[in-house]
Amino acid sequence: MNTERLDSALRQVQDTEHVIIGARVLDSAAELFHTSFGDQPAVIVADETTFKLAGQTLERRLRDAGRDVLDAHVFPAHPTLHADYEHIERLASALGQQAAVPIAVGSGTINDIAKRAAHECERRYLTVATAPSMDGYTAFGAAITRDGYKRTMTCPAPRVLLADLTILERAPADMTASGYADLLGKVTAGADWIIADALEVEPVDDVSWSIVQEPLRDATSRPAELAAGEAAAMEALIEGLVLSGLAMQVAGSSRPASGAEHQFSHLWEMEGLGADPPDGEPPLSHGFKVGLGSAAIAALYERLLARDLSSLDIRGAVSAWPSWAQVEQRVRDTHTAPGLGDAAVKECRAKYVEADALRARLELLAERWFELRDRLREQLMPAAQLRAQLRDAGCPVTPDEIGLSAQRLRATYRRAQTIRRRYTVLDLANEAGVLDQCVEELFAPNGYWAGELSPSAPDRR
Repeated sequence: MNTERLDSALRQVQDTEHVIIGARVLDSAAELFHTSFGDQPAVIVADETTFKLAGQTLERRLRDAGRDVLDAHVFPAHPTLHADYEHIERLASALGQQAAVPIAVGSGTINDIAKRAAHECERRYLTVATAPSMDGYTAFGAAITRDGYKRTMTCPAPRVLLADLTILERAPADMTASGYADLLGKVTAGADWIIADALEVEPVDDVSWSIVQEPLRDATSRPAELAAGEAAAMEALIEGLVLSGLAMQVAGSSRPASGAEHQFSHLWEMEGLGADPPDGEPPLSHGFKVGLGSAAIAALYERLLARDLSSLDIRGAVSAWPSWAQVEQRVRDTHTAPGLGDAAVKECRAKYVEADALRARLELLAERWFELRDRLREQLMPAAQLRAQLRDAGCPVTPDEIGLSAQRLRATYRRAQTIRRRYTVLDLANEAGVLDQCVEELFAPNGYWAGELSPSAPDRR
């Protein structure tokens, strides 16, 4: 592990003061808690699985050190816990009656629930990671579903993160693979930020960019070793995920770590893809959806970069540009799930440009195309390589593997563009008038998805 790189990133953030990664670091939890929170009482927030895995040991360590530990808040393991706002309301209500520091013991869902509930109670918290499954441990904000719409809600990252490798190495293989997929998605997320920067929509922040992108290739370079359980590959993965979260703290948003690949994932999550699997199977993870979204977006980039947008028909693109009333109606027709249509309209309205502004943006695109194309090619990896690395890590790489039909995947390219105001390759292709053409090419008999789709396969919900 590169401690110098981690220490440098910690100096750039305000929320997280300590990140401890190593074998058996849970044994030092009581001392670190005292250093960070003094003599305040503690309360553990976990689910039944993570409480048995690490919560009970942590509770014992704290009490043996003379710490006042209140009764833990333990969510049932079944039905599957999701980061729904109703759970935050219940936890915040309970925490509001206790003067204690929450300790989140778990992975994505537990972390997001505890993070937002602690924020609503105006107190800081500590996290103990139990799986290298996502990059949200040290991230600003929490991904919460409220009124049927998944959004990033404001809340600080933990003051302290403990990542005990002896615990992480016992995590289910699919959770480790999910974390790998989430981290590999920073390749396409970075490309989307390059686009937004070049078109003067959202400038790249050099500090947060370097925190997540500089170690990315090394952290994702050993997928087969990770799947085989090699300790060095595991340590590199958790370090990459932690750095990604710290980069989001620096930026004050998820932009350094989330692009169009996450829009695919978020859309599928809001529509319930894989949320109700057959008996005995775990719900489809966020990371697995991000992984397939990354492959889909990398393939879209290949079709886009094969074009010469320096000679784009700007007049034709502007002439064909729909009015806002037409866009709004299209968005409402596209999203029929309760609450999703209204939320998507709000997001689209925030990034919609009128014809004159579109013309100016496309002129800028044409002027900067060759330089932009070079930057994107340097950032991206071939879609086939990305897919191979996902496969080596144990991730699904075809739509059928996650229960996604060909029709639904195809529609996702346009539908995902409407659910976030963040500017990505989906917006560039849409504004240039080539999105539908690129998608047609991907699904053509000789296209990227040829041979990967079963047209009759039903969607899994």
